[in-house]
Amino acid sequence: MRYNLSMNTVFVSRSGDGHINLATDEYLLEQYRSGKMTGITLYFYVNSNAVIIGRNQNAWRECNIERMEADGVQLVRRHTGGGAVYHDGGNLNFSFISNEKLYDKDRQNLVIIRACKRLGINAEVNGRNDITVDGRKFSGCAYGISGIARAMHGTLLISSDMSKLANYLNPSKKKLAAKGITSVRSRVINLTEKAPVTVEAMRELVIEEFEREYGSAERLIFDDAAQEAISRLTDRQRSWEWRFGQSPNFDYAIDDRFSFGEMQILMHLKNGCVDSVKVYTDALSADLSDEISRLLTGVRFSNESLSAALRIGGSEACEIAEYIDKEDNKSNE
Repeated sequence: MRYNLSMNTVFVSRSGDGHINLATDEYLLEQYRSGKMTGITLYFYVNSNAVIIGRNQNAWRECNIERMEADGVQLVRRHTGGGAVYHDGGNLNFSFISNEKLYDKDRQNLVIIRACKRLGINAEVNGRNDITVDGRKFSGCAYGISGIARAMHGTLLISSDMSKLANYLNPSKKKLAAKGITSVRSRVINLTEKAPVTVEAMRELVIEEFEREYGSAERLIFDDAAQEAISRLTDRQRSWEWRFGQSPNFDYAIDDRFSFGEMQILMHLKNGCVDSVKVYTDALSADLSDEISRLLTGVRFSNESLSAALRIGGSEACEIAEYIDKEDNKSNE
């Protein structure tokens, strides 16, 4: 890799392959985790016809796999949390990657908002991970943590074919009901509806605002060793095990929507205890699935025991415990 390790860098992928692009994203995060990179990197890529799902989502539940395979649409799993999205050539994807000292979500969002302002678009941050215009979403983000490394990566809808959303994604009725809307398409917008802009032009505007906010940035060039490392990560990205994973047999399920997102907890029981747990969720926290599995594995199978085990976890685990308690009270009425 040829660049000044302490400098800010920009890298623009020339590949439309989602597996390569997400592998590159993961590779860059690893460089910051190991301390080999210390500035801030802004990474851009465009995926050609792909559905990107969160690290802990159930691919069979979120996607129309049969239709995707028939139409040659890639299934790509991120290494971070969050929900499922459709990508095509009208969707510009970005990542801000740094160490924890330089990471600042507000400053990173400001780069995007200022780029939009250059087009005469008054964008604003809405909630934890969306950027909207006129109340409609054109950008959503997910977040990655690996040691001291931090990443915020997201999408910018420029001229995406919105009609494809319904073809390949299975929108959750619970999620739509929680947001008080009847379709995914009703709450998203392409920036071309507000200004005449291309993917390439928007990318250059974001780069200019990035350098305005953080200072000059070198263009990143990968050497042979970096390309080999990305190739290995790409092989994992393409693997059936990573994209689909194993859907275990289960004896009991908790399946509902919580304040942090949807969650499906599948438990296999043995000798009256929870023998194994598989957790699917679109929560932004990539580690939440592992935390819930750890808390419940080995616990005696009763609502009281499950609730007590969850209450020693974080706020999300406690919310699930409250759900179990309420369901238990309903069954006793």
